[in-house]
Amino acid sequence: MCPLPHFFTQRMLGFIYKYTAKKFIPALLLCCLYTKYPDAKPIFALMQFSDIIAQANAKLQLAELVQHNRLSHALLFLGKEGSGALSLAMAFGQYIVCDTVNGKKKAAPSLFGGGEPVTPMTVATNDSCGVCPSCSKAQKFVHPDIHFSYPVVPKKSGDKPLSTDYVTEWREFIQQTPYGNVFDWLQFIGAENKQGNITVHECNDIIHKLSLKSFESGYKILIMWMPEYLGNAGNKLLKLIEEPPPDTLYILVAENESQILPTILSRCQLVKIPGLTTSEVASALTERANMNADKALQVASISEGNYREALQLIQHAEEDWQDLLREWLNATLKGGPLAQVKWIEEIGKLGREKQKQFLRYFNHLLEQSVRLKSMGPDSPQARNMPEKERDFAIRLNKLADINQQQAIIEELDKAAYYIERNAHGKMLFHALTIKLLHIIADKSLLLVN
Repeated sequence: MCPLPHFFTQRMLGFIYKYTAKKFIPALLLCCLYTKYPDAKPIFALMQFSDIIAQANAKLQLAELVQHNRLSHALLFLGKEGSGALSLAMAFGQYIVCDTVNGKKKAAPSLFGGGEPVTPMTVATNDSCGVCPSCSKAQKFVHPDIHFSYPVVPKKSGDKPLSTDYVTEWREFIQQTPYGNVFDWLQFIGAENKQGNITVHECNDIIHKLSLKSFESGYKILIMWMPEYLGNAGNKLLKLIEEPPPDTLYILVAENESQILPTILSRCQLVKIPGLTTSEVASALTERANMNADKALQVASISEGNYREALQLIQHAEEDWQDLLREWLNATLKGGPLAQVKWIEEIGKLGREKQKQFLRYFNHLLEQSVRLKSMGPDSPQARNMPEKERDFAIRLNKLADINQQQAIIEELDKAAYYIERNAHGKMLFHALTIKLLHIIADKSLLLVN
C-alpha cells in the first residue's frame, strides 16, 4: 500500500488551519483522489519533460530549439485547458537552466578551495537531469532566474497587486494542481467573484526584474500564464519583448489566441500544444490514478482531451448523471411547469462544478448519438459504447434530429461558459429548460427506463 494517503492527510490538515475553505479545495481534491485510489502515483508538478503527459512532439521540438541554437527570445505556448501547456513551459524553463543541459560538470574540490574548470558535456540530452542544483531549485519554484507572472486580485481596496504578492500561494497551487485552470487559481487565492488581472503595475515590475543581470544561469526567464488577462497594460511590455536585454526569454502560456493583444502576438514564436487524445488521458488515469482501464476510457472520452476535467470527473464518478438527465427531459417535455420547477430546484442545489459536469455529460451523450446516427448502431464504435449510454443515445436520436442536437449542444456550451463566470444556477437552468423545450417540442418522446 502506498503511504501517500497518510502523507496527504497530514499536509491537508495543516492547510485547513492555514487557509480558507475555498483555498483548500484543490488540495482536498488531491487528498480525495489518493484516498479513493491509494496506489496512485503522485501528480505533483515535477518539472521534467518525462513528468508531463504525452506531448512527445512538443517536447522534442523544444529540446531541439535549444540544442540547435534556434531559440527565439519570445515564445507563445498555445494549448487548451488541460493540455499541460503550463507544465510544459515550466519543464522547458528547467531544461534551459539545467546544469547538465548547459554543459556544466560538477566541480571537484581542490587544495585551494576552488573547483576544477567546468568542462562541457558532449552528449545532447532531451530532458533536464532533475538532480543538479539548478533543477532542484526549479522544481521548488525558487530558482532566482525563473520568474512567474499570472492573474491576481487586490487583497484589499486600493491595492496594486503583483504576482510576487501571491508567490507562496502560487507555488502550492502549481504543486497541487499542475493542470488547473484560471478559475481554480482565483478560487485558491480567495478571489471569490473578483476578476483577475495582470496589471500595469505588474508590467512595470516585470520590466524591472528582467533589467537585472541573471543570478546563476545564462538566461533570465519569465513565464507568463494567461496573457489574455493583460489587457491594454500589455502595451508597456512591447519594447521589452521587441528589444529584450541579453539572454532573456519570455514564455507566454495561453488558451485563447484571439484574446491576446495582436501587438504581443506578432512578436512571439508560436508553439502549439495539441490537446491530449482520449487514449493518452485514459493511459494517464490508469497509470497515475490506478483506475480500471474501462472506467478510465469512459472518463477520458467525456473529458475530451482535458486532463483537468478528467480529474474532476473522477471525483464525481459515482454521480448518476443519466438518471438526472432523464428526469430533466421528462419534466421538460411531459411534466409541465411544476415538474420543471422541482427539477430546477434539485439541480440548483448542486455546486457549480457538478452542474458543469452534468452539462458536459449531456454533451457527451449527444455526440454519441450523432456518431450512432452517422456510423450505424452495428459499427465497431457503437459496439464499444457502454450499453446504457448506447441505449440512451438511440433514444436521443428518436427525440431529436442532428440539427436539433447541434442546437442543443450550442446551448449547453453557452450554459457551461456562463456557469464558469458565476451565473445564477437556477436562473440559468430555467432559461435552458425553456430553450430545450422550444428546440425539441415538435418531436417529444417520453424517455422511460
